[in-house]
Amino acid sequence: MKEYYNFLKTNFRKVSFGWLLTFLSSFGQTFLISLYVPEIVKAFAISEGSFGAIYAACTVAASVIMLSVGHTVDHKPAKKVTAFTVVCLAISSIILGFSYHIAFLFVALIGMRLCGQGLLSHISMTIMSKRFIENRGKALSVSSLGYSMGEAVFPVIIASIIAYFDWRIAAIVSGVALLLYLIKLKFTNLEEFDQDLSSEGRPSTFSLLKDYKNVVFDKRFGIMMPASFILGFTNTAIFFYQYVFVEDKGWSPQLYATFFTIYAIARLIFSLLGGSWVDKISAKKMFRFYIIPMNIGLLPFAFMESIIGALLFLILAGITSGMAGTVKTSVIAEIYGIKKMGAIRSVFTMFMVLSTALGPLIVGFMIDLGISFSIIMLILFAAMALVVLNCQRIAQITPEEPDVAEIQEN
Repeated sequence: MKEYYNFLKTNFRKVSFGWLLTFLSSFGQTFLISLYVPEIVKAFAISEGSFGAIYAACTVAASVIMLSVGHTVDHKPAKKVTAFTVVCLAISSIILGFSYHIAFLFVALIGMRLCGQGLLSHISMTIMSKRFIENRGKALSVSSLGYSMGEAVFPVIIASIIAYFDWRIAAIVSGVALLLYLIKLKFTNLEEFDQDLSSEGRPSTFSLLKDYKNVVFDKRFGIMMPASFILGFTNTAIFFYQYVFVEDKGWSPQLYATFFTIYAIARLIFSLLGGSWVDKISAKKMFRFYIIPMNIGLLPFAFMESIIGALLFLILAGITSGMAGTVKTSVIAEIYGIKKMGAIRSVFTMFMVLSTALGPLIVGFMIDLGISFSIIMLILFAAMALVVLNCQRIAQITPEEPDVAEIQEN
């Protein structure tokens, strides 16, 4: 941990900004929005399945919109892009609180998914990748810790507000809290993140479409995208229906819930370790193996009768999830370079967000068809194993040379 101490001693202010963005992204993440679901279902007199379909549609819409705005971090000042995103997320949360017609529910969820899970995470990971070269892994891993902190803090706060007041009040308070952050942002110096902005300005629609086409039809995308997709798909699907699976196994929900502490610890430890490993041996090499722990963890989760199977899964899933944020972003920077990092990463983010919509939808469909828990896990294991094999192809790819405009960190 000494290397992290030395790194943070010099770069704490810069990486703390990245950490804060991932922390605030919680307001658009599934784990927090799910707390509103029981009350929303009652308020709009719809079924859980109907809300699931609405949520999936809104997430898909957000993933598509991501392509039209994700590139802005390449050519707009970090403070301006961040302020706009935070304002939109705050407004979306407030709209959720004042949603008395289902149309407003759609608008609110699209905004929360786009600006929270999508853009705030995207801005954080992109500017950290651009600003740091030698210590990119450590910078990304520290920034990623904001996710874990958000998972630990916000559910307790939001659940308490819902319990003592109302779900609408909780949504409005969330929006107001985000607006208050703008006061801090106004006095935060982010000029260092703007030194490598593109001098070409906003790309034309034709130029963007050409860039996106080149990314999607490139061999590198076919190697790298499936890994991001399968992780988002599997993680969201399992955690969305985890208590359905726990009930199916006859396990104690209370004991299972306590295991999440161990999951969080594993994720925290391997987020830090993953950052160090990326800096030492490269993200390209890490990319070949980081999915394997979670892939293995699906087997005891599926076939062990003891709840120890769930514990093993959560530990192994924590290992993969901890390394994932750092590895996925670092390997994009290594393979593509950083010149158009925002535009390129927005394509990957779009597919990641899309996977979080399709995971619960498809797995929910399998549950409705009566497919057993063990078979569902086995299907996910097989799909992930194929992706792991596909990841090995990255050994054939020659990384880009660092862009001459890259900034050397202190």
